[in-house]
Amino acid sequence: MDISNRITSKLDFSSSVYQQVSQKLGVIDSFNGKWKVFESLQSKYLSVLEKTAIKESVGSSTRIEGAKLSDDEVEKLMILGDSRTPINYDEQEVLGYFEALEMILGNSSGITIEEDYIHQLHSILLRHSVNDLRHKGKYKKLANQVVANYPDGPGKSIFITTEPHLTPGEMEGLLFWTNERLKKKDLHPMFITASFIYEFLSIHPYHDGNGRLSRLLTILLLLKQDYTFIRYVSLENELEARKEEYQQALMAGQPSRNKENERIESWVLFLFDCLMVITRKLDIMYDTYNKLKVSLNERQQAVMEFLDEHKTAQVGMLEKQLKVYSRNTLKKDLSYLVIEGLLMKTGKGRGARYHSKEPQLVTESIT
Repeated sequence: MDISNRITSKLDFSSSVYQQVSQKLGVIDSFNGKWKVFESLQSKYLSVLEKTAIKESVGSSTRIEGAKLSDDEVEKLMILGDSRTPINYDEQEVLGYFEALEMILGNSSGITIEEDYIHQLHSILLRHSVNDLRHKGKYKKLANQVVANYPDGPGKSIFITTEPHLTPGEMEGLLFWTNERLKKKDLHPMFITASFIYEFLSIHPYHDGNGRLSRLLTILLLLKQDYTFIRYVSLENELEARKEEYQQALMAGQPSRNKENERIESWVLFLFDCLMVITRKLDIMYDTYNKLKVSLNERQQAVMEFLDEHKTAQVGMLEKQLKVYSRNTLKKDLSYLVIEGLLMKTGKGRGARYHSKEPQLVTESIT
């Protein structure tokens, strides 16, 4: 069986599975169409959402692999960027992931799903990892084993990974299959993405960084197939919250690896469910924010726009910017916006400062 038929055959599901898959795809695609209308409005709120999503994605993806940095610690490193030399392995992973994600978000249309670009992303990912400098951007030379460690028992093997000498050939076949699908558009984009990630992780082409790179490539594939909402909400955050389920979904197909009966329905259903959940979270979050902002008058909206852009301000700064309004009126507006939860206040009296609040993901159960 050639590579195209071999990968595609893993999507030969039962009618009951396809029914579940279709329901999830319907939700995702419906939201994606709605989101494009939101995006076309070019709201300044989108930049706030994107910043929050980046912070959560970097923190969650590295914590999945064992890093311990909180989102607040991640944000501090992101702000410092190249001016901060990472002092430990966790910081090295965080900065590498941040820089690779920034590359994808800024250049997704120009990054093709080809070996050279994937090597380049891997190099950026491990750029700060001192122990990985020798093999960054290069396929593995030694066999690697992927084990999930659980606190209540022994580790379990997740992937039957490809032997090093077979890795270049299998990656070539996977990249050929993926680009053929992207070119011909003969398979739903979500199936292309799910299949690519499953095969990539099963091959496990690099000595280290495969899990993190797979999540970056998921974002890249979704962006290239016009699922732009992924810029504004963290898929990695959902994967971290369901880490054990994430690993088990990938493990499910492995007992039949490289056999004719290998199927990946558990992985497909899991990934689609995660995407469905984050679209609903994003939908609720955006609608809630918009409802609050719609209720504001023109003057209050001007105050919000100034804080969205400058992040923090004192009354005097607003008074100089919005000269048509009195100081007392602006102070009343600021107090109202703080009470409504749209702004945060620190300090008192003349030292009081008002801060733009980043949106928080809805954490309630969504069914």
